[in-house]
Amino acid sequence: MVDGRTLTFRLAGINNQNFLMRDEETGSWWQQVSGKALFGPLQGRILEPVMSDELTFAQWKQESPQGQVLAPSRKYQGKYEDNWEPEVQKLPTVIDFPGSGLKARDVVLGIEQNGESRAYPLETVLAQFPIQDRVGGETIVLLAGPDGKSVRAFKGRVNGAEVELYRSGERLVDAGGGAWDFKGCATAGPLRGQCLEQVSILKDYWFDWRNYHPNTSIYRH
Repeated sequence: MVDGRTLTFRLAGINNQNFLMRDEETGSWWQQVSGKALFGPLQGRILEPVMSDELTFAQWKQESPQGQVLAPSRKYQGKYEDNWEPEVQKLPTVIDFPGSGLKARDVVLGIEQNGESRAYPLETVLAQFPIQDRVGGETIVLLAGPDGKSVRAFKGRVNGAEVELYRSGERLVDAGGGAWDFKGCATAGPLRGQCLEQVSILKDYWFDWRNYHPNTSIYRH
């Protein structure tokens, strides 16, 4: 929706392995990663991002047992590629940023808060969660799911007070011993029933995130 008008998007092209969309109503071209209209009547406008999760199917099914799954189109069933991601990993990139300590196709989790952006290497988050950090003046907490693959990020405050989370064996606990889950909610302890506010993250290749966030920092620990 832009100015109360529903736009219909179609694939228009590829730019640095990031697709471009063209809306049928105005003919404007939009960048996938930023949601920004690059040229056309709506040039400069930015689509409002929607909170979303990138989870394994097992994790999603556990949380949403009544959820529906988009079925493959039978017409194109034979064209779906099961090995798409491994093959894409082998492709050369048009741009690279040597000296950053990350390879072009390292997967990062990008977070933007109050004009500041930071990239969190996925492998680091999966190995070290919970990670507590500050981005744009906000306390941020990154958690990995029980599947060991899914990741979510939250603002690390409840009712104005900062919450510090730790791993105790396979449990996620706060300083008072209260238990927390992957949804960012306290399931036991003094804060039971309270939930952290979820923050949008963009799972992306480093070269793509860096290209569209030139001032990004990298989480290192």
